[in-house]
Amino acid sequence: MIRLTWRDLPIGGFVIEPGNARNNLTGTWRTERPVIDQDACIRCRICWMYCPEPAILELNKPYTTRSGKKYDVTYEVDYDHCKGCGICAHECPVKAIKMVPEVGG
Repeated sequence: MIRLTWRDLPIGGFVIEPGNARNNLTGTWRTERPVIDQDACIRCRICWMYCPEPAILELNKPYTTRSGKKYDVTYEVDYDHCKGCGICAHECPVKAIKMVPEVGG
């Protein structure tokens, strides 16, 4: 599978077949990145539903919070495809997602 960054796309490039956007590493577009506080996250799935990419991953990965609450799933960000739009942070009802400045690159 060929992985492209936005710099590899032709000017005026477009997606010509459904699903091929996953081949393009669009994470280099962002200036801020979402960071999920796993202890604050209530696993409501709102970030996962609203993400336009989808760059929010729902993983079958158990997690126990510092207070002892146990969850069967964990939400993580696919930074290769996250464009940093901030929709996930905006929609999170408990503000468990913070947008932080992108560094490096």
